[in-house]
Parts: sequence; structure tokens; C-alpha cells
Amino acid sequence: MEFLTSHWLDITTTALGLAYILLEYKASVWMWAVGFVMQSLGIVLYYQKGLYADCGMEFYYLAMTVYGFIAWMRHKQKTSDLPIRHMPRKTALAWLGIAAVVWAAIYFILSRFTNSNVPIADAFTTALSIVGIWALARKYLEQWFVWIVVDVVKSMLYFYKDIPFKASLYTLYVVIAVFGYFKWRQMMKETELSKVV
Repeated sequence: MEFLTSHWLDITTTALGLAYILLEYKASVWMWAVGFVMQSLGIVLYYQKGLYADCGMEFYYLAMTVYGFIAWMRHKQKTSDLPIRHMPRKTALAWLGIAAVVWAAIYFILSRFTNSNVPIADAFTTALSIVGIWALARKYLEQWFVWIVVDVVKSMLYFYKDIPFKASLYTLYVVIAVFGYFKWRQMMKETELSKVV
């Protein structure tokens, strides 16, 4: 009972995270609402565990959740769902460059101004997540590749930081992200075929 009491935030955000990834897999706009609640609770969880970059990242996630919901709903009201599409190569290179700079900046802040004992991994997943959530909001297929990398690293990081439920969820996220990529790719092809016919 004490274990459950001390891990209630971990358990709750894990359950919400599972709902979120399943809605993302289906490309459902309601993932944004679930994500908003999950990220709000995540702020408290990550702060308590000393994952300061992850904690700060949740504020960015909250803003991108609102942006993603509006972008997906606005497109739906005008025509149909926002289409799944490929990220342009120039955009991908620009965002990878941004991620590298952000990683270095967050690492510097964490290593110099906090007591974080995982500044490299915490900064890395945060920097890549900035790209991932933006790509998801724009409904780019390649966002799944970003999440696969983030999820592998976060799974290991969370086991290390004694957040076992969330760590297990991120392990599951890796599998779902692989299937999600193929699901979105199939949905994208079906949309393209319907336009031709």
C-alpha cells in the first residue's frame, strides 16, 4: 500500500500516457485533451524526482497541446482532418540543428545550476521531444522516429530514477511507436489514393 501511495503520480500519469499513445496511434484529436491532464501532473512528478528538464518540458508540452488541438480542429472545420504527410528534408535538418543546440544549452544549465545527476540524458530527451511534439502537431509521419529514440532513452532513465510505471510505459511506447509509424503510413497512403480516385 505504501508503494502505491508513494507512486500515485507515476501510476496516474502512466495510465493517462497509455490512453494518449493509443489515441495518437489512431490519429485522434482527443489525444491532446488527455495529454493536457497528463502533462499537468507530469510537472509535479518530474520536479519531485529531480528531472528538471523533463519538468520544464511539460510546460512546453502544455503549450504545444493547445497548439496541436487548435491546428487539428481548425483544419477539420475547414475541410477534413489535417492530412498525415512527410516532413520536408530542409525542415527536418533545421529541427535537428535546433535540437542539438537546445540539448547543449539544457545540458549546460542542468550541469551548472541544478543537482541533476542525469543532465546528459535529461537534456537529450527534452531537446528531441521539442522536435517530436512539434512534428506531431504538424502531423508529420516522421515524428514516430523521434519518439522511438526518446522512448528508448526515457525508459532507461526512468528506471534509473525509480519511476517504474512510467519507465514500463515508455518501453511499451517504443513498440507502439513502431506500429504507429506503419499505421500512419498506411493512413497516409489511403488518403492519397482517395484523392486520386
